[in-house]
Amino acid sequence: MKYFILIILLALNPVSDLDKIATINKHKKQAREAYNNGEYEKALSHYTFLVDSMKVDEPEVLLNYGNTLYQLNDTTRAIERFASLYETNDKEVRSVANQQLGVIHNKMLKEPKAALEYFKQALKDDPTNEDARYNYEMLKKALKEQEQQQDQQDQQDQNKEQQQDQKEQEDQEQQQQDQQNDQQQKDQQEQQDKEQQSDQKKEGEEGEQNEDQEQKDQEQSEEESGEEKEQKDQQQQEGEPDEQDDQQNEDLQNSVAEKLKDMKISEEKARMILEAMKNNEIQYFQQNKRKPTKKKDSSKPDW
Repeated sequence: MKYFILIILLALNPVSDLDKIATINKHKKQAREAYNNGEYEKALSHYTFLVDSMKVDEPEVLLNYGNTLYQLNDTTRAIERFASLYETNDKEVRSVANQQLGVIHNKMLKEPKAALEYFKQALKDDPTNEDARYNYEMLKKALKEQEQQQDQQDQQDQNKEQQQDQKEQEDQEQQQQDQQNDQQQKDQQEQQDKEQQSDQKKEGEEGEQNEDQEQKDQEQSEEESGEEKEQKDQQQQEGEPDEQDDQQNEDLQNSVAEKLKDMKISEEKARMILEAMKNNEIQYFQQNKRKPTKKKDSSKPDW
């Protein structure tokens, strides 16, 4: 029976097909060993031979081919290999392919939001894919923190912009206030200059008036001084006889006193006589004060 089955297999599968299967299995094994040993260039050569030369399209081979390209940082070709597994019926392989695409978009392409969608699709394909779940949760948390930080930064930028706008507004208001103050000071200075000029003009006019008044006062003073001098001269002329009269009266009183002494008149009586003479003298002085200081104008009437 065993020989019969072997004969049938030999009839259905030529020797060349058996050699092809053996070759494929050999390169699969060598590729896995090289990949596990970190010999990615060697593993890449085996997978390239399997896919390009032997036309192997098994999902596992294509997935390992993509992983090998990823390890060699050949991002473009790795994405192509992983993307070729979108339509595979093997959900586990499809889940790992989406997971790897998420890693590439997150780490290499710096597209965390696209990576999060790949991790999410990987979990849909295979909910038991714990690596995809871990990456999804960690990236989701990081994006949330990043959004919070971005919101804070946006708020800070907004506050900073508002402060800058407020400062610009304050600076503008201060500039306007300074301009108003400068204009007020300028107006005040102009007003002060006008007032000063007006005061100087007024002082000049008053000075001229004062000079005229002083000149008039001086002329009047000189005129009055002349009249006073004339009056004093006249009084002196009129007063000289008075001094002569006083001397004469004094001599007369002395003469009368000697005569009274010779006549042996009492002291009390002599005092009475002298008192009477003194009264006469006072009356005489009063009469002299009533005399006019100016000469009588003959052209005017007596009244």
